[in-house]
Formats: sequence, structure tokens, C-alpha cells
Amino acid sequence: MTEKIKSILIADNQFLIIESLVRILEKDGQCKVIKVVANKYELVKALKQEKATLLILDYAMLDFDNLSELTQIKNDFPETSLLLLTNSVSKSELLEMNSLGLKNIIYKTVDEEELFDAIRATIKGKKYYSTELLDMLFEATEKKSAIDESGQLTVTEIEIVRMIAEGLTTKDIAARKHISFHTVISHRKNIFRKIHVSSVSELIMYAIKAGWIDNIEYFI
Repeated sequence: MTEKIKSILIADNQFLIIESLVRILEKDGQCKVIKVVANKYELVKALKQEKATLLILDYAMLDFDNLSELTQIKNDFPETSLLLLTNSVSKSELLEMNSLGLKNIIYKTVDEEELFDAIRATIKGKKYYSTELLDMLFEATEKKSAIDESGQLTVTEIEIVRMIAEGLTTKDIAARKHISFHTVISHRKNIFRKIHVSSVSELIMYAIKAGWIDNIEYFI
């Protein structure tokens, strides 16, 4: 590593992970693991007593009530950089972490090179995600953007989109909604114009991405 890390605090309770991490970090003499803790109480106590440059933490292994507690730790100990380790994380959890400013996250399956890349970036105040997590974040963000864009449509228009996806004709939709044939035509034109599609196939693909319909049920 190009920059020496004076002190590292590890918060985890998986024996093999801890032993491996300590050995990897200390083998070249540039890193010093000053303490290993296994719960939230020990972590806060250690952060108050020790001057850690970096905290490497697996949120799921400690007794945190919610992710916002990690933000509180960041705010209470700003001199200590935070790198999150995880065995697994859902898209919703990843988005929540990102929104809370927790943007240094790696899988426990990373190799040594990526581990030190993540450590360097974290200490320098730069974002770092494992490649798989970065892909997941991009995918989740793209889907969220599509859903946000759906705010252009009214509740009635989204309902009509679902009916179109079900294969209902304009006449069928008019009968089900108890509105005129021409009103449905007007809604269809507005829907296509608002979300910039030109065919029913494009509309259904857009609706799937926006989460209005389940892609398992529709085959285009």
C-alpha cells in the first residue's frame, strides 16, 4: 500500500473472517489491528478509547437495530473512516446505505488486492463498492429512476397501462372503466406521449421496468 495505516479496528464475530483479515492486514507491517470487537457496546467503547484510522465492520454480525446507527457512529467518530464488509446485501439495503452516506462496502469474498484498494479509497474519503455491489446499485438506481418517471402518469393512466398489458382492447377497457371509447383513446395517446413509447410492446417493457407489472406474466 502506498499509504501507511496506523491503526485498524475490526468489528465482527466470525472467527475465520477475523483471523484471515488480521493476518492479511498485518503481514506486510503497514497495518496494525488495534482491537477486535464483537458487539455494538464494545465497538463504541473501543472507538472512544482507541484512535483508529479505519473501522472495518460487518453490520449484520453486530447487534445494530437499524442502518441509521452506522451513520450515527460516522458522525460521532469522524476521524475514523468506515469500511463495511458483508456476506450478502439486498438491493433495498444497498440503496438505504447509499442514501445514508455509507458508500464504502465490499463483499467478504474480495481478494487481497481489492481489499487494499477499498481500504485506500475509504481512508482517502472516496467511494468504493465491490464490483457486484456496484452493478446491483446501478440496476436498482435505474429501476428507481423508471419508477420516479412514472409520476408523470395519473393513477387512471397506470391502471389503463395494466389493462393494455393484460391484452384488453380499447373497447374492453372502456367497458371495464365505464368510460367512453374516445376517452380511452385519449388516455392511450397521453400515455404514449408522456413516457415516449410508440408501440404496445415498448409500453409493456417500460411498465415492467417501472414495476407496474410482473415480467413473469407477460411474454413479448
